[in-house]
Amino acid sequence: MTTIHLRAALFLRALLRHAGALALALAAAALVTACAPASPGLALAATLSPAADLVVVGGTVWTGVDGAADAHAVAVRDGRIVAVGSEAEVRRLAGPQTRVVDAAGGMVVPGFIDSHVHFVDGGFRLSQVQLRDARTPAEFAARIRDYARTVPAGTWITGGDWDHSLWGGELPRREWIDSVTPNHPVWVSRLDGHMALANSAALAAAGVDRAAPEVEGGEVVRRADGSPAGVFRDNAMAMVDRVVPAPPAELNDRALDAAMSYVARQGVTSVHHVGGWGDLEVFRRAHAAGRLKTRVYAAVPLHTWGRLADTIAATGRGDEWLRIGGLKGYVDGSLGSHTAAFHEPFTDDPSSRGLLVVDPDTLQRWIAGADAAGLHVMVHAIGDRANTLLLDAYERVAARNGARDRRFRIEHAQHLAPSDLPRFAALGVIPSMQPYHAIDDGRWATAVIGLERSRGTYAFRALLDAGARLAFGSDWFVAPPTPLEGIYAAVTRRTLDDRNPGGWVPEQKITVEEALRAYTTTAAYASFEEGVKGTIEPGKLADIVIIDRDIRRVPPEAIRDARVTATIIGGEIVFQADAPR
Repeated sequence: MTTIHLRAALFLRALLRHAGALALALAAAALVTACAPASPGLALAATLSPAADLVVVGGTVWTGVDGAADAHAVAVRDGRIVAVGSEAEVRRLAGPQTRVVDAAGGMVVPGFIDSHVHFVDGGFRLSQVQLRDARTPAEFAARIRDYARTVPAGTWITGGDWDHSLWGGELPRREWIDSVTPNHPVWVSRLDGHMALANSAALAAAGVDRAAPEVEGGEVVRRADGSPAGVFRDNAMAMVDRVVPAPPAELNDRALDAAMSYVARQGVTSVHHVGGWGDLEVFRRAHAAGRLKTRVYAAVPLHTWGRLADTIAATGRGDEWLRIGGLKGYVDGSLGSHTAAFHEPFTDDPSSRGLLVVDPDTLQRWIAGADAAGLHVMVHAIGDRANTLLLDAYERVAARNGARDRRFRIEHAQHLAPSDLPRFAALGVIPSMQPYHAIDDGRWATAVIGLERSRGTYAFRALLDAGARLAFGSDWFVAPPTPLEGIYAAVTRRTLDDRNPGGWVPEQKITVEEALRAYTTTAAYASFEEGVKGTIEPGKLADIVIIDRDIRRVPPEAIRDARVTATIIGGEIVFQADAPR
Protein backbone atom coordinates (compact mmCIF):
# COMPACT_ATOMS: atom_id res chain seq x y z
CA MET A 1 0.00 0.00 0.00
CA THR A 2 1.43 3.43 -0.96
CA THR A 3 1.56 6.29 1.53
CA ILE A 4 -1.35 8.05 -0.16
CA HIS A 5 -3.46 4.88 -0.10
CA LEU A 6 -2.62 4.33 3.57
CA ARG A 7 -3.46 7.90 4.56
CA ALA A 8 -6.75 7.77 2.69
CA ALA A 9 -7.67 4.48 4.34
CA LEU A 10 -6.80 5.76 7.81
CA PHE A 11 -8.77 8.96 7.14
CA LEU A 12 -11.80 6.92 6.10
CA ARG A 13 -11.58 4.69 9.19
CA ALA A 14 -11.32 7.69 11.49
CA LEU A 15 -14.39 9.26 9.94
CA LEU A 16 -16.25 5.98 10.28
CA ARG A 17 -15.90 6.21 14.04
CA HIS A 18 -16.63 9.89 14.45
CA ALA A 19 -18.51 11.36 11.48
CA GLY A 20 -22.00 11.34 9.96
CA ALA A 21 -23.12 9.68 6.77
CA LEU A 22 -22.50 12.61 4.44
CA ALA A 23 -18.97 12.98 5.67
CA LEU A 24 -18.53 9.27 5.16
CA ALA A 25 -19.78 9.51 1.61
CA LEU A 26 -17.31 12.30 0.91
CA ALA A 27 -14.57 10.25 2.55
CA ALA A 28 -15.38 7.32 0.28
CA ALA A 29 -15.14 9.63 -2.72
CA ALA A 30 -11.86 10.99 -1.37
CA LEU A 31 -10.55 7.44 -1.19
CA VAL A 32 -11.49 6.97 -4.86
CA THR A 33 -9.58 10.15 -5.68
CA ALA A 34 -6.53 9.05 -3.70
CA CYS A 35 -6.45 5.63 -5.28
CA ALA A 36 -7.01 6.76 -8.91
CA PRO A 37 -4.77 9.77 -9.61
CA ALA A 38 -4.57 8.80 -13.29
CA SER A 39 -8.33 9.40 -13.76
CA PRO A 40 -9.12 12.81 -12.18
CA GLY A 41 -12.30 13.29 -14.17
CA LEU A 42 -13.74 10.01 -12.95
CA ALA A 43 -12.71 10.72 -9.37
CA LEU A 44 -14.31 14.17 -9.53
CA ALA A 45 -17.53 12.68 -10.89
CA ALA A 46 -17.58 10.19 -8.02
CA THR A 47 -17.16 13.05 -5.56
CA LEU A 48 -19.99 15.11 -7.04
CA SER A 49 -22.48 12.34 -7.75
CA PRO A 50 -24.72 11.81 -4.68
CA ALA A 51 -26.88 9.04 -6.04
CA ALA A 52 -26.60 5.61 -4.46
CA ASP A 53 -27.73 2.47 -6.26
CA LEU A 54 -29.40 1.14 -3.13
CA VAL A 55 -30.09 2.34 0.40
CA VAL A 56 -31.21 0.35 3.41
CA VAL A 57 -33.28 2.34 5.90
CA GLY A 58 -35.70 1.74 8.74
CA GLY A 59 -33.57 -0.56 10.88
CA THR A 60 -30.79 -0.78 13.43
CA VAL A 61 -27.41 -1.28 11.78
CA TRP A 62 -24.87 -3.38 13.69
CA THR A 63 -21.71 -2.57 11.76
CA GLY A 64 -19.38 -5.06 13.40
CA VAL A 65 -16.73 -2.33 13.70
CA ASP A 66 -15.00 -2.34 17.07
CA GLY A 67 -16.23 0.52 19.24
CA ALA A 68 -18.72 1.85 16.67
CA ALA A 69 -22.23 2.79 17.76
CA ASP A 70 -25.25 1.42 15.95
CA ALA A 71 -26.25 3.25 12.79
CA HIS A 72 -29.66 3.34 11.11
CA ALA A 73 -29.06 3.30 7.36
CA VAL A 74 -26.60 2.21 4.69
CA ALA A 75 -25.95 3.46 1.15
CA VAL A 76 -24.46 1.34 -1.63
CA ARG A 77 -22.93 2.28 -4.97
CA ASP A 78 -21.25 0.01 -7.52
CA GLY A 79 -21.43 -3.01 -5.25
CA ARG A 80 -19.73 -1.36 -2.29
CA ILE A 81 -20.83 0.49 0.81
CA VAL A 82 -20.39 4.27 0.49
CA ALA A 83 -22.13 5.55 3.62
CA VAL A 84 -23.29 4.39 7.03
CA GLY A 85 -25.18 6.71 9.36
CA SER A 86 -28.58 8.12 10.20
CA GLU A 87 -31.58 7.59 7.95
CA ALA A 88 -31.89 11.30 7.20
CA GLU A 89 -28.28 11.53 6.12
CA VAL A 90 -28.32 8.42 3.98
CA ARG A 91 -31.60 9.30 2.27
CA ARG A 92 -29.89 12.43 0.91
CA LEU A 93 -27.74 10.11 -1.17
CA ALA A 94 -30.76 8.56 -2.89
CA GLY A 95 -31.72 9.59 -6.41
CA PRO A 96 -34.67 8.81 -8.67
CA GLN A 97 -33.21 5.42 -9.64
CA THR A 98 -32.06 4.42 -6.17
CA ARG A 99 -33.66 1.29 -4.79
CA VAL A 100 -34.84 1.77 -1.22
CA VAL A 101 -35.00 -1.28 1.05
CA ASP A 102 -37.02 -0.85 4.22
CA ALA A 103 -35.68 -2.95 7.10
CA ALA A 104 -39.07 -2.50 8.81
CA GLY A 105 -37.59 -2.07 12.26
CA GLY A 106 -35.30 -5.06 11.93
CA MET A 107 -31.58 -5.53 12.44
CA VAL A 108 -29.08 -4.92 9.64
CA VAL A 109 -25.82 -6.88 9.89
CA PRO A 110 -22.87 -7.76 7.65
CA GLY A 111 -23.48 -10.73 5.40
CA PHE A 112 -23.01 -14.00 7.23
CA ILE A 113 -19.91 -16.00 6.33
CA ASP A 114 -20.21 -19.75 6.79
CA SER A 115 -16.64 -20.82 7.56
CA HIS A 116 -17.05 -24.53 6.87
CA VAL A 117 -19.35 -26.07 4.28
CA HIS A 118 -19.37 -28.89 1.77
CA PHE A 119 -21.26 -26.70 -0.63
CA VAL A 120 -21.92 -28.88 -3.66
CA ASP A 121 -22.72 -31.87 -1.48
CA GLY A 122 -25.14 -29.68 0.46
CA GLY A 123 -26.92 -28.80 -2.78
CA PHE A 124 -27.22 -32.46 -3.70
CA ARG A 125 -28.59 -33.29 -0.26
CA LEU A 126 -31.57 -31.02 -0.91
CA SER A 127 -32.91 -33.55 -3.43
CA GLN A 128 -31.67 -36.87 -1.98
CA VAL A 129 -33.36 -39.26 0.41
CA GLN A 130 -33.86 -37.58 3.79
CA LEU A 131 -33.01 -39.76 6.82
CA ARG A 132 -31.78 -37.22 9.35
CA ASP A 133 -34.95 -37.32 11.47
CA ALA A 134 -35.87 -40.98 10.92
CA ARG A 135 -36.64 -42.16 14.45
CA THR A 136 -36.98 -45.93 14.07
CA PRO A 137 -35.38 -48.64 11.93
CA ALA A 138 -38.77 -49.13 10.28
CA GLU A 139 -39.01 -45.45 9.34
CA PHE A 140 -35.41 -45.53 8.10
CA ALA A 141 -36.19 -48.44 5.77
CA ALA A 142 -39.53 -47.01 4.65
CA ARG A 143 -37.99 -43.71 3.55
CA ILE A 144 -35.39 -45.50 1.47
CA ARG A 145 -38.10 -47.75 -0.03
CA ASP A 146 -40.27 -44.76 -0.93
CA TYR A 147 -37.35 -42.88 -2.48
CA ALA A 148 -36.30 -45.92 -4.51
CA ARG A 149 -39.74 -45.96 -6.12
CA THR A 150 -39.10 -42.48 -7.56
CA VAL A 151 -35.86 -43.23 -9.44
CA PRO A 152 -35.03 -45.71 -12.23
CA ALA A 153 -33.68 -49.17 -11.41
CA GLY A 154 -29.92 -49.16 -11.12
CA THR A 155 -29.78 -45.61 -9.76
CA TRP A 156 -27.48 -45.26 -6.77
CA ILE A 157 -29.27 -43.96 -3.69
CA THR A 158 -26.91 -41.75 -1.71
CA GLY A 159 -27.01 -38.97 0.87
CA GLY A 160 -29.34 -39.79 3.74
CA ASP A 161 -27.59 -38.34 6.82
CA TRP A 162 -29.03 -40.85 9.30
CA ASP A 163 -28.63 -40.52 13.06
CA HIS A 164 -28.70 -43.85 14.86
CA SER A 165 -28.88 -42.14 18.27
CA LEU A 166 -32.54 -41.36 17.48
CA TRP A 167 -33.47 -45.05 17.73
CA GLY A 168 -31.25 -45.97 20.66
CA GLY A 169 -27.80 -46.26 19.09
CA GLU A 170 -28.06 -49.53 17.16
CA LEU A 171 -26.12 -49.32 13.89
CA PRO A 172 -28.20 -49.98 10.77
CA ARG A 173 -27.62 -53.20 8.84
CA ARG A 174 -28.01 -54.00 5.18
CA GLU A 175 -30.78 -56.47 5.99
CA TRP A 176 -32.97 -53.54 6.98
CA ILE A 177 -33.15 -52.31 3.40
CA ASP A 178 -32.14 -55.17 1.07
CA SER A 179 -35.71 -56.36 0.50
CA VAL A 180 -36.96 -52.90 -0.49
CA THR A 181 -33.97 -52.00 -2.70
CA PRO A 182 -33.19 -55.15 -4.74
CA ASN A 183 -32.55 -53.08 -7.88
CA HIS A 184 -30.83 -50.05 -6.40
CA PRO A 185 -27.35 -49.86 -4.87
CA VAL A 186 -27.69 -47.89 -1.61
CA TRP A 187 -24.83 -45.98 0.02
CA VAL A 188 -26.23 -43.64 2.66
CA SER A 189 -24.06 -41.80 5.18
CA ARG A 190 -24.41 -40.97 8.82
CA LEU A 191 -25.06 -37.27 9.33
CA ASP A 192 -21.41 -36.57 10.18
CA GLY A 193 -20.10 -38.22 7.01
CA HIS A 194 -17.79 -40.59 8.93
CA MET A 195 -19.92 -43.73 8.60
CA ALA A 196 -22.07 -45.04 5.77
CA LEU A 197 -24.39 -48.00 5.15
CA ALA A 198 -24.24 -50.12 2.00
CA ASN A 199 -26.94 -52.54 0.96
CA SER A 200 -26.08 -55.86 -0.66
CA ALA A 201 -26.39 -54.44 -4.18
CA ALA A 202 -23.81 -51.78 -3.36
CA LEU A 203 -21.45 -54.33 -1.82
CA ALA A 204 -21.75 -56.49 -4.93
CA ALA A 205 -21.00 -53.50 -7.15
CA ALA A 206 -17.93 -52.74 -5.06
CA GLY A 207 -16.79 -56.37 -4.93
CA VAL A 208 -16.71 -56.29 -1.13
CA ASP A 209 -17.31 -59.53 0.76
CA ARG A 210 -16.06 -61.30 3.88
CA ALA A 211 -12.53 -61.28 2.46
CA ALA A 212 -12.44 -57.49 2.62
CA PRO A 213 -9.29 -56.47 4.51
CA GLU A 214 -9.20 -54.16 7.49
CA VAL A 215 -8.14 -50.60 6.67
CA GLU A 216 -5.80 -48.36 8.64
CA GLY A 217 -7.79 -45.41 9.92
CA GLY A 218 -11.14 -47.07 9.32
CA GLU A 219 -13.31 -50.10 10.07
CA VAL A 220 -15.55 -52.57 8.29
CA VAL A 221 -18.34 -53.44 10.72
CA ARG A 222 -18.87 -57.20 10.42
CA ARG A 223 -21.39 -59.90 11.24
CA ALA A 224 -20.49 -62.81 13.46
CA ASP A 225 -19.39 -64.81 10.38
CA GLY A 226 -16.99 -62.05 9.30
CA SER A 227 -19.04 -60.77 6.38
CA PRO A 228 -19.71 -57.02 6.11
CA ALA A 229 -22.81 -55.94 8.04
CA GLY A 230 -23.11 -52.90 5.78
CA VAL A 231 -21.60 -50.08 7.85
CA PHE A 232 -18.14 -48.73 7.01
CA ARG A 233 -16.23 -46.20 9.09
CA ASP A 234 -13.90 -43.43 7.84
CA ASN A 235 -11.06 -44.71 5.60
CA ALA A 236 -12.88 -48.02 5.01
CA MET A 237 -15.62 -46.07 3.24
CA ALA A 238 -13.31 -45.77 0.23
CA MET A 239 -14.07 -49.42 -0.60
CA VAL A 240 -17.54 -48.36 -1.75
CA ASP A 241 -16.92 -44.71 -2.57
CA ARG A 242 -14.65 -45.71 -5.45
CA VAL A 243 -17.48 -47.32 -7.42
CA VAL A 244 -20.19 -44.73 -6.84
CA PRO A 245 -20.72 -43.02 -10.22
CA ALA A 246 -19.70 -39.38 -10.38
CA PRO A 247 -22.66 -37.13 -11.20
CA PRO A 248 -22.55 -35.43 -14.60
CA ALA A 249 -21.59 -31.76 -14.88
CA GLU A 250 -25.20 -30.71 -15.35
CA LEU A 251 -26.26 -32.21 -12.02
CA ASN A 252 -23.29 -30.65 -10.25
CA ASP A 253 -24.29 -27.26 -11.63
CA ARG A 254 -27.88 -27.75 -10.51
CA ALA A 255 -26.68 -28.75 -7.05
CA LEU A 256 -24.62 -25.56 -6.79
CA ASP A 257 -27.56 -23.43 -7.89
CA ALA A 258 -29.78 -25.10 -5.30
CA ALA A 259 -27.15 -24.56 -2.60
CA MET A 260 -26.74 -20.88 -3.43
CA SER A 261 -30.48 -20.25 -3.38
CA TYR A 262 -30.86 -22.11 -0.10
CA VAL A 263 -28.12 -20.29 1.78
CA ALA A 264 -29.24 -16.90 0.44
CA ARG A 265 -32.51 -17.44 2.32
CA GLN A 266 -30.45 -17.96 5.48
CA GLY A 267 -28.46 -14.74 5.08
CA VAL A 268 -25.24 -16.46 4.00
CA THR A 269 -23.30 -14.32 1.53
CA SER A 270 -19.91 -16.13 1.60
CA VAL A 271 -18.82 -19.69 2.28
CA HIS A 272 -15.54 -21.41 2.99
CA HIS A 273 -15.94 -24.60 0.99
CA VAL A 274 -13.97 -27.74 1.77
CA GLY A 275 -13.98 -30.33 -0.96
CA GLY A 276 -12.16 -31.59 -4.02
CA TRP A 277 -10.80 -30.30 -7.28
CA GLY A 278 -13.98 -31.34 -9.06
CA ASP A 279 -15.94 -28.94 -6.88
CA LEU A 280 -13.56 -26.15 -7.88
CA GLU A 281 -14.40 -26.82 -11.51
CA VAL A 282 -18.10 -26.50 -10.68
CA PHE A 283 -17.45 -23.09 -9.11
CA ARG A 284 -15.30 -21.98 -12.04
CA ARG A 285 -18.02 -22.86 -14.53
CA ALA A 286 -20.58 -20.89 -12.56
CA HIS A 287 -18.21 -17.92 -12.22
CA ALA A 288 -17.43 -17.88 -15.94
CA ALA A 289 -21.15 -17.95 -16.72
CA GLY A 290 -21.94 -15.15 -14.25
CA ARG A 291 -24.04 -17.52 -12.12
CA LEU A 292 -22.22 -17.23 -8.79
CA LYS A 293 -24.37 -15.46 -6.23
CA THR A 294 -22.53 -16.74 -3.17
CA ARG A 295 -18.88 -15.78 -2.64
CA VAL A 296 -16.69 -18.87 -2.33
CA TYR A 297 -13.32 -19.46 -0.70
CA ALA A 298 -12.56 -22.97 -1.94
CA ALA A 299 -10.18 -25.37 -0.19
CA VAL A 300 -8.88 -28.56 -1.80
CA PRO A 301 -7.31 -31.67 -0.16
CA LEU A 302 -4.15 -31.01 1.83
CA HIS A 303 -2.14 -33.77 0.19
CA THR A 304 -2.56 -31.98 -3.18
CA TRP A 305 -0.75 -28.88 -1.94
CA GLY A 306 1.83 -29.08 -4.75
CA ARG A 307 -0.89 -28.95 -7.39
CA LEU A 308 -2.51 -25.98 -5.66
CA ALA A 309 0.81 -24.11 -5.49
CA ASP A 310 1.30 -24.68 -9.24
CA THR A 311 -2.26 -23.58 -9.98
CA ILE A 312 -1.86 -20.34 -8.05
CA ALA A 313 1.46 -19.63 -9.76
CA ALA A 314 -0.26 -20.04 -13.13
CA THR A 315 -3.63 -18.36 -12.55
CA GLY A 316 -3.53 -16.46 -9.25
CA ARG A 317 -5.76 -16.76 -6.21
CA GLY A 318 -8.97 -15.48 -7.78
CA ASP A 319 -11.21 -12.53 -7.07
CA GLU A 320 -13.95 -11.38 -4.71
CA TRP A 321 -16.35 -14.07 -5.96
CA LEU A 322 -14.10 -17.12 -6.11
CA ARG A 323 -10.80 -17.48 -4.28
CA ILE A 324 -8.40 -20.37 -3.76
CA GLY A 325 -5.39 -20.91 -1.51
CA GLY A 326 -6.85 -23.11 1.22
CA LEU A 327 -6.09 -26.76 1.93
CA LYS A 328 -8.16 -29.13 4.06
CA GLY A 329 -6.72 -32.14 5.90
CA TYR A 330 -7.84 -34.60 8.58
CA VAL A 331 -6.44 -35.95 11.82
CA ASP A 332 -9.30 -38.16 13.02
CA GLY A 333 -12.95 -39.09 12.50
CA SER A 334 -16.02 -38.04 14.49
CA LEU A 335 -17.50 -38.46 17.95
CA GLY A 336 -20.78 -39.98 16.79
CA SER A 337 -18.92 -42.63 14.80
CA HIS A 338 -16.55 -43.33 17.73
CA THR A 339 -13.62 -42.53 15.43
CA ALA A 340 -12.51 -39.27 17.07
CA ALA A 341 -9.04 -39.62 18.63
CA PHE A 342 -8.94 -39.15 22.42
CA HIS A 343 -6.20 -39.31 25.03
CA GLU A 344 -8.38 -41.62 27.14
CA PRO A 345 -10.91 -44.30 26.13
CA PHE A 346 -14.53 -43.59 25.35
CA THR A 347 -16.70 -43.73 28.44
CA ASP A 348 -19.17 -46.05 26.73
CA ASP A 349 -16.48 -48.18 25.05
CA PRO A 350 -13.37 -48.58 27.22
CA SER A 351 -11.71 -50.66 24.51
CA SER A 352 -11.38 -47.71 22.11
CA ARG A 353 -9.71 -44.30 22.03
CA GLY A 354 -10.78 -43.61 18.45
CA LEU A 355 -8.45 -43.56 15.47
CA LEU A 356 -6.17 -41.39 13.34
CA VAL A 357 -7.05 -41.25 9.66
CA VAL A 358 -3.59 -39.98 8.64
CA ASP A 359 -0.20 -40.90 10.07
CA PRO A 360 1.01 -37.89 12.15
CA ASP A 361 4.40 -37.73 10.43
CA THR A 362 2.77 -37.73 7.01
CA LEU A 363 0.32 -35.04 8.10
CA GLN A 364 3.11 -32.83 9.42
CA ARG A 365 5.08 -33.26 6.19
CA TRP A 366 2.08 -32.10 4.15
CA ILE A 367 1.48 -29.13 6.45
CA ALA A 368 5.13 -28.11 6.29
CA GLY A 369 5.24 -28.27 2.49
CA ALA A 370 2.00 -26.36 2.07
CA ASP A 371 3.02 -23.71 4.58
CA ALA A 372 6.43 -23.24 2.98
CA ALA A 373 4.59 -22.64 -0.32
CA GLY A 374 2.58 -19.83 1.29
CA LEU A 375 -0.69 -21.76 1.28
CA HIS A 376 -3.43 -21.68 3.92
CA VAL A 377 -3.73 -24.88 5.99
CA MET A 378 -6.94 -25.92 7.74
CA VAL A 379 -7.19 -29.38 9.32
CA HIS A 380 -10.08 -31.32 10.86
CA ALA A 381 -9.56 -32.39 14.48
CA ILE A 382 -12.36 -33.64 16.76
CA GLY A 383 -10.98 -35.57 19.75
CA ASP A 384 -8.73 -34.01 22.37
CA ARG A 385 -5.75 -36.13 21.29
CA ALA A 386 -6.29 -35.12 17.66
CA ASN A 387 -6.29 -31.45 18.64
CA THR A 388 -3.13 -31.84 20.72
CA LEU A 389 -1.34 -33.60 17.86
CA LEU A 390 -2.40 -30.92 15.40
CA LEU A 391 -1.38 -28.00 17.63
CA ASP A 392 1.97 -29.71 18.10
CA ALA A 393 2.39 -30.06 14.34
CA TYR A 394 1.45 -26.43 13.73
CA GLU A 395 3.91 -25.28 16.38
CA ARG A 396 6.76 -27.29 14.88
CA VAL A 397 6.02 -26.18 11.33
CA ALA A 398 5.82 -22.51 12.29
CA ALA A 399 9.13 -22.74 14.14
CA ARG A 400 10.77 -24.44 11.15
CA ASN A 401 9.37 -22.22 8.40
CA GLY A 402 9.68 -18.91 10.22
CA ALA A 403 7.35 -16.09 11.10
CA ARG A 404 4.59 -15.08 8.68
CA ASP A 405 0.86 -14.36 8.67
CA ARG A 406 -0.21 -17.99 8.17
CA ARG A 407 -3.53 -18.19 10.06
CA PHE A 408 -3.53 -21.94 10.59
CA ARG A 409 -7.02 -23.25 11.29
CA ILE A 410 -8.38 -26.21 13.21
CA GLU A 411 -11.70 -27.28 11.75
CA HIS A 412 -14.14 -28.19 14.54
CA ALA A 413 -11.68 -27.99 17.50
CA GLN A 414 -14.45 -29.95 19.15
CA HIS A 415 -13.00 -31.53 22.30
CA LEU A 416 -10.07 -29.73 23.91
CA ALA A 417 -7.80 -30.64 26.79
CA PRO A 418 -7.56 -27.72 29.27
CA SER A 419 -3.84 -27.34 28.60
CA ASP A 420 -4.51 -26.78 24.90
CA LEU A 421 -6.97 -23.90 25.28
CA PRO A 422 -4.35 -21.11 25.55
CA ARG A 423 -2.29 -22.55 22.70
CA PHE A 424 -4.73 -21.34 20.03
CA ALA A 425 -4.06 -17.67 20.77
CA ALA A 426 -0.38 -18.24 21.50
CA LEU A 427 0.14 -19.93 18.12
CA GLY A 428 -2.33 -17.73 16.20
CA VAL A 429 -4.44 -20.78 15.32
CA ILE A 430 -8.07 -20.09 14.43
CA PRO A 431 -10.67 -22.47 15.89
CA SER A 432 -13.18 -22.87 13.06
CA MET A 433 -16.22 -24.18 14.91
CA GLN A 434 -19.85 -25.09 14.30
CA PRO A 435 -22.13 -24.09 17.19
CA TYR A 436 -25.14 -26.05 15.93
CA HIS A 437 -23.15 -29.23 16.63
CA ALA A 438 -23.09 -28.30 20.33
CA ILE A 439 -26.87 -28.43 20.70
CA ASP A 440 -27.08 -31.53 18.53
CA ASP A 441 -24.24 -33.59 20.02
CA GLY A 442 -25.09 -32.35 23.49
CA ARG A 443 -28.08 -34.69 23.50
CA TRP A 444 -25.79 -37.71 23.85
CA ALA A 445 -22.11 -36.69 24.05
CA THR A 446 -21.78 -36.89 27.83
CA ALA A 447 -22.67 -40.59 27.72
CA VAL A 448 -19.88 -41.13 25.19
CA ILE A 449 -17.04 -39.15 26.79
CA GLY A 450 -18.21 -38.40 30.34
CA LEU A 451 -18.91 -35.18 32.19
CA GLU A 452 -15.33 -33.99 32.70
CA ARG A 453 -14.35 -34.14 29.02
CA SER A 454 -17.68 -32.59 28.07
CA ARG A 455 -16.56 -29.40 29.84
CA GLY A 456 -14.00 -28.88 27.09
CA THR A 457 -16.46 -29.54 24.27
CA TYR A 458 -17.25 -26.65 21.91
CA ALA A 459 -15.43 -24.42 24.39
CA PHE A 460 -16.47 -21.09 22.87
CA ARG A 461 -16.21 -19.05 26.08
CA ALA A 462 -12.90 -20.51 27.18
CA LEU A 463 -11.31 -19.97 23.77
CA LEU A 464 -12.46 -16.35 23.57
CA ASP A 465 -11.31 -15.68 27.11
CA ALA A 466 -7.91 -17.13 26.19
CA GLY A 467 -7.64 -14.67 23.30
CA ALA A 468 -8.46 -16.93 20.33
CA ARG A 469 -10.33 -15.69 17.25
CA LEU A 470 -13.44 -17.81 16.72
CA ALA A 471 -14.76 -18.39 13.20
CA PHE A 472 -18.20 -19.98 12.98
CA GLY A 473 -19.78 -22.12 10.30
CA SER A 474 -22.21 -24.99 9.85
CA ASP A 475 -20.43 -28.02 8.35
CA TRP A 476 -23.38 -28.29 5.93
CA PHE A 477 -24.39 -30.95 4.76
CA VAL A 478 -23.70 -32.32 8.25
CA ALA A 479 -25.72 -29.54 9.90
CA PRO A 480 -28.01 -26.85 8.48
CA PRO A 481 -26.33 -23.70 7.06
CA THR A 482 -28.44 -21.42 9.24
CA PRO A 483 -26.39 -18.77 11.09
CA LEU A 484 -29.31 -17.62 13.21
CA GLU A 485 -29.64 -21.15 14.60
CA GLY A 486 -25.89 -21.16 15.11
CA ILE A 487 -26.06 -17.92 17.09
CA TYR A 488 -28.93 -19.35 19.14
CA ALA A 489 -26.81 -22.43 19.82
CA ALA A 490 -23.74 -20.48 20.89
CA VAL A 491 -25.73 -18.16 23.15
CA THR A 492 -28.06 -20.70 24.80
CA ARG A 493 -26.38 -24.12 24.33
CA ARG A 494 -29.89 -25.49 24.77
CA THR A 495 -29.91 -28.92 23.15
CA LEU A 496 -32.31 -29.79 20.35
CA ASP A 497 -34.33 -32.05 22.62
CA ASP A 498 -34.85 -29.13 25.08
CA ARG A 499 -33.60 -31.30 27.94
CA ASN A 500 -30.96 -28.73 28.85
CA PRO A 501 -32.98 -25.50 29.20
CA GLY A 502 -30.12 -23.79 31.02
CA GLY A 503 -27.64 -24.95 28.43
CA TRP A 504 -25.42 -27.99 27.98
CA VAL A 505 -22.06 -27.08 29.54
CA PRO A 506 -23.51 -23.60 30.17
CA GLU A 507 -20.17 -22.08 31.20
CA GLN A 508 -19.23 -22.11 27.50
CA LYS A 509 -22.04 -19.75 26.43
CA ILE A 510 -21.08 -16.53 24.66
CA THR A 511 -22.93 -13.29 23.90
CA VAL A 512 -24.94 -12.47 20.78
CA GLU A 513 -22.37 -9.93 19.60
CA GLU A 514 -19.53 -12.39 20.11
CA ALA A 515 -21.42 -14.94 18.01
CA LEU A 516 -22.19 -12.33 15.35
CA ARG A 517 -18.49 -11.48 15.09
CA ALA A 518 -17.63 -15.16 14.65
CA TYR A 519 -19.99 -15.28 11.64
CA THR A 520 -18.77 -11.99 10.16
CA THR A 521 -15.58 -10.17 11.15
CA THR A 522 -13.45 -13.08 12.31
CA ALA A 523 -14.87 -15.37 9.64
CA ALA A 524 -13.57 -12.85 7.10
CA TYR A 525 -10.23 -12.86 8.91
CA ALA A 526 -10.17 -16.65 8.68
CA SER A 527 -9.94 -16.38 4.86
CA PHE A 528 -7.63 -13.33 4.74
CA GLU A 529 -10.56 -11.18 3.55
CA GLU A 530 -11.11 -8.79 6.46
CA GLY A 531 -10.08 -5.93 4.19
CA VAL A 532 -13.11 -6.36 1.93
CA LYS A 533 -15.87 -7.98 3.98
CA GLY A 534 -17.09 -8.80 7.47
CA THR A 535 -18.17 -5.31 8.58
CA ILE A 536 -20.53 -2.62 7.35
CA GLU A 537 -18.27 0.32 6.59
CA PRO A 538 -17.47 2.44 3.52
CA GLY A 539 -15.26 0.73 1.00
CA LYS A 540 -16.33 -2.80 1.96
CA LEU A 541 -18.34 -5.10 -0.29
CA ALA A 542 -22.06 -4.44 0.03
CA ASP A 543 -22.90 -7.85 1.52
CA ILE A 544 -25.71 -7.11 3.94
CA VAL A 545 -28.40 -9.08 5.76
CA ILE A 546 -31.64 -7.88 7.32
CA ILE A 547 -33.13 -9.81 10.25
CA ASP A 548 -36.73 -9.28 11.37
CA ARG A 549 -35.70 -8.30 14.92
CA ASP A 550 -32.70 -7.09 16.87
CA ILE A 551 -31.47 -10.41 18.23
CA ARG A 552 -29.47 -8.62 20.94
CA ARG A 553 -32.68 -7.28 22.45
CA VAL A 554 -34.81 -10.42 22.67
CA PRO A 555 -34.66 -13.25 25.22
CA PRO A 556 -31.94 -15.68 24.10
CA GLU A 557 -34.41 -18.51 23.56
CA ALA A 558 -36.32 -16.28 21.10
CA ILE A 559 -33.33 -15.99 18.75
CA ARG A 560 -34.38 -19.25 17.09
CA ASP A 561 -37.63 -17.56 16.04
CA ALA A 562 -35.81 -14.76 14.19
CA ARG A 563 -35.93 -14.78 10.38
CA VAL A 564 -33.85 -13.31 7.60
CA THR A 565 -36.00 -10.92 5.56
CA ALA A 566 -33.44 -9.86 2.94
CA THR A 567 -29.99 -10.81 1.73
CA ILE A 568 -27.92 -8.41 -0.36
CA ILE A 569 -24.68 -9.42 -2.07
CA GLY A 570 -22.59 -6.84 -3.88
CA GLY A 571 -25.51 -4.43 -3.69
CA GLU A 572 -27.89 -6.88 -5.40
CA ILE A 573 -30.88 -8.31 -3.56
CA VAL A 574 -30.58 -12.10 -3.86
CA PHE A 575 -33.33 -12.92 -1.39
CA GLN A 576 -36.28 -10.95 -0.05
CA ALA A 577 -38.87 -12.63 2.13
CA ASP A 578 -41.83 -10.73 0.81
CA ALA A 579 -40.76 -10.96 -2.83
CA PRO A 580 -42.80 -13.23 -5.13
CA ARG A 581 -41.11 -16.58 -5.85
